[in-house]
Amino acid sequence: MRAVVYERTGPSSVLQLRERPLPEPGPGQVRVRVAVSGVNPTDWKARAGTTGAPLAAPKVPNQDGAGTVDTVGAGVDTFGPGDRVWLWDVAWQTDEGTAQEYVVVPVERVVALPDGESFDTGASLGIPALTAHRALTAHEDGPARLAPGALDGRVVLVTGGAGAVSHAAIQLAVWAGATVLTTVSGAAKAALAQAAGAHHVINYREEDVPARVREISPRGADVIVDVAVVANIGDDIAAIAPGGTVAVYAVDTDEPLTMPVRPAMTPNLRLQFVLTYTVTNQQKADAVAAVSAALADGALRVGEEHGLPITRFPLAETAAAHDAVEAGTVGKVLIDIP
Repeated sequence: MRAVVYERTGPSSVLQLRERPLPEPGPGQVRVRVAVSGVNPTDWKARAGTTGAPLAAPKVPNQDGAGTVDTVGAGVDTFGPGDRVWLWDVAWQTDEGTAQEYVVVPVERVVALPDGESFDTGASLGIPALTAHRALTAHEDGPARLAPGALDGRVVLVTGGAGAVSHAAIQLAVWAGATVLTTVSGAAKAALAQAAGAHHVINYREEDVPARVREISPRGADVIVDVAVVANIGDDIAAIAPGGTVAVYAVDTDEPLTMPVRPAMTPNLRLQFVLTYTVTNQQKADAVAAVSAALADGALRVGEEHGLPITRFPLAETAAAHDAVEAGTVGKVLIDIP
């Protein structure tokens, strides 16, 4: 079978297309014929060596994917050959990611994909949707698992509304009943955020974000899902509701986070950092269950018409796919594995 591997960390040129033996599933494992592999920032960062431990063996990149069950190992009775599935955390603490024709994964990381949903949608869930779920449930008085009505009466502000995690956060929050506000840098991204379902879109380059938030919700935002907290912390504090939570899931800078203490104390602000890999097992189980329910309800969709444009590459061009994500391509980067 064909697989993309890297034997050392570094630039995308370390990724090589190789022939490898077809792996056999062991007890409690499932072998999946991968149709689409999703690329996230965490994938190129791990390959580049900015995160993770040194390589002990050749590694296949990419955490997320979707495809069809090929065969199952002993003790697996929840899936069978031909079942359509999506995958999460495939490469976490293993050497096997989804940038290959077949991958063997523990059955716990395999989730049914409804017949009406595309492999593109399945490969776009994983890291973005599970991260978004944890961010939306980080409030001290919030639900542990999202469901329709779980966020009724809540106001959610999602910064950077055209990204993959923010797209999932908008869709999940709307599905759960929240009033959803989002910030963007221009008209094109505003159109994407609106297509995702955001109720209010704020251009942070032209508008006063905290003032607009309080114009819409005088008490402020109960949850802020923040992609750039170092730049946004002042606005976050000014826009947060009493007892609100700022959930931080991505920081692409080594600059320290500096914030005024007293203004943050006054609303009893909670700052919650989120890394989906290391949340508790229960939090991950709640996220997978909620994302599956939202998917079944048709609440999680991808494609430009749903606010998440798709950029595609073939398996042989996985390096270019990584470069596209590193360069900040808007939307979702996917790899087709025919």
